[in-house]
Formats: sequence, C-alpha cells, structure tokens
Amino acid sequence: MYFLFAALTAFSIGFLVTPILIKVLRKAEIGDVPGGRKIHKSFVPSMGGIGFFVAAAISLLIWTMQFPLPDIKYIFGGILFMFFVGLRDDIVELKASRKLLGQLMAVLLVVVLADIRIKTFHGFLGINELPISASYIFTTIVLLALTNGFNLIDGLDGLAGTIAIITLTCLGGWFLVQGIESYALISFVFIGGILSFLVFNWHPAKIFMGDTGSLTIGFTLATLIVAFMEINESLPTETFLKFDSTFSIAVALMIFPLYDMARVFTRRLLQGKGPMTPDKSHVHHFMMRMGLKHNQVSLILGSLQFLMIVLAFTLRDYSDHIVLPILAVLVIFLGWRLDQVTVVYLKKKVELEPKVLELREMKAKKIKKVKVKTESLSESPVNLN
Repeated sequence: MYFLFAALTAFSIGFLVTPILIKVLRKAEIGDVPGGRKIHKSFVPSMGGIGFFVAAAISLLIWTMQFPLPDIKYIFGGILFMFFVGLRDDIVELKASRKLLGQLMAVLLVVVLADIRIKTFHGFLGINELPISASYIFTTIVLLALTNGFNLIDGLDGLAGTIAIITLTCLGGWFLVQGIESYALISFVFIGGILSFLVFNWHPAKIFMGDTGSLTIGFTLATLIVAFMEINESLPTETFLKFDSTFSIAVALMIFPLYDMARVFTRRLLQGKGPMTPDKSHVHHFMMRMGLKHNQVSLILGSLQFLMIVLAFTLRDYSDHIVLPILAVLVIFLGWRLDQVTVVYLKKKVELEPKVLELREMKAKKIKKVKVKTESLSESPVNLN
C-alpha cells in the first residue's frame, strides 16, 4: 500500500513544483522557440524534467528512509548521472561524442556496480550463458539503445509521458507481485512524478521535458527492463506471471520507441543522411500530417503500445522464437499501413486545395478598382507637376 502513497507523494511535490519551474524558465527565457523542426506555435519553457525528477527523488528519499532498500543507491546514482547529462545538454548543447560518454558513465554505474545486466539468453537464438565481457558489452548497448530510443519520441505534447506511464505501471505492478520492493518503489515514484508533469505537458503544453526529462525517463525504463529480464528468468517455472518469452515482453514494453528509432534511422540511411540527422520522419510527425491533434496522436500511440504489451502478456507461455516474430511482423505492417494512409491523405488534400492559377484569379478578384475623380484633383491645392 505504501507504494501508492509514494506515488501520491511524488505527484503532490511535482504538482506544486512544476508551476514555479514554468515561471522561472519563462523569466529566464529557457525553452523552445517555434520554427524549424518545432511544431508548436509559441515559446514554451523546456527542462520540465527537473520538476518530476525532483518530485521522484524526494519521494524516494522519504520512503527509503521508512523502508531501507540498500540496492537502490547505485541505480539511483546512475539515474542521477543521466539527469545531469540531460540537464547539461539542455543548458549548453553537448557534442554527440561527449553526450554519449556521459551516458556511458551512467550505464556503467548500473551495469558494473549494481550488477544489473543480461547474463544469459536462455536458449534464445541458440545462446545460453554469456561470457562476462559479452554480458557487459551487450547490456551496455541495450541500455544506450533504449535510453536514446525513448529520447527520440519526445517530440509531441504528452507523448513521451504517456508511453512512460504505461510501461512503468506494467513494470511496477509486476515487481510488486514478485515482491521486488526496491524496483517497485522506483517505478511508482516516477509514475507519480511523471503524472504531475503530464498535467502541464498535455496539449497545449505549458512546458516540455527536454533532454533533462527524456534521457532520465529513458534510462530509468531501460534499467528496470533489464532488471525485469534477469529477475524473470531466475523465477521458478510455476511462479505467477513468469514469462517464457522474456525478450519479447521486454521489447513490447518499449516497442514504440524501438520501432520509431529503427524506422527513422533506416529512412535516413536510405536517403544518404546520417542516422542522427534531425528531421520530421518520426511516426508522430506522419500522424500530425494526417490532421490529428497532439492529444489524439498521444492517445492512439499509447493505446497501441498498451495493446502490444497485452499481446505479449497473452503469449507469455510461448517462446521468444514465436512471440518476437509475431510482434515484429505486426508492428512493421502497422508502420507500412501508416505510411500508405498518410500518402493517400496528403494526395487527397493536395487535390482539394486550389491550384496556383486558381489562387491568382481569386486574388485578382479581391483587388478592388479605385476610381479617382480628376475634377476633384484639379481643384486641389496640391502641386501635381
């Protein structure tokens, strides 16, 4: 029960802190200005991640003092480090290499000191126990990919927060059922903090989370997912809610960020661009072109994310060799249909809009002919020479 109180504590703190943060950031003129890839229409303060991170951290401190959970310190240390990487990038943009180095330091805190890593594939792809070096390298790649994949979807009011709430709720509930109190507590305090942020980030957003928020949430989700994978595999066979398809449910928990990242990277490479080149090829950009609003896109993509998790949950007794291909085919098909529908919509929209020559005729008709009486000018004292 105290997990709900922890979430409520974080929500209350975030709800009180965020309005103050908005005023401070507005006064300091720290935020996003419309133009370029920005799809909002007015100045919006950024770095909203400060609000929900402070809320989650204070709530975590309060409740860990009541119920000591020593295995949290290294995890929270990594989250704190990632928070400062995002904060630094929001204040003064970091070079990609330095940003990656900072992220790597946060990852090493979790992988090496907290020993949260993928140690075995349990027969998936014919691989069982991983050598320790391979385990460190593979887990590092997974954590970086999940963190940056989540960072990339933060381009729409309420979208990143909605996806995070869905995933954290699933993870927090599972950890709670399995009696893993430390990870359950981290999940619930971030749920409370992010919910308080969503109150101000829902369309039309009064504040954005920035890299301060998206990197922090992405890394927290990535860490909890890797922890879930190893805990799930260590459970006895008959344990309630044990998944045979560990990799599949892990992918389902972050399926939209992973798909969007793979999609935009592939499109950019095929166009001869670098994978990190910014553009408007994300899924949410395509849906916006169809005339959908921010809140509609967030709810649709959040619902699809939830349905994928439910599907993976339903197929939990099957192996990854069956479930992963099903998820992959379904997601690729939905992405393909989205592209097709968007193209058809845009073609119809172009056909309905007046052509260039029609616009010229319309403008010409609007021009009023002004009649000037020459008699009145001749009587005027103004010199016309």
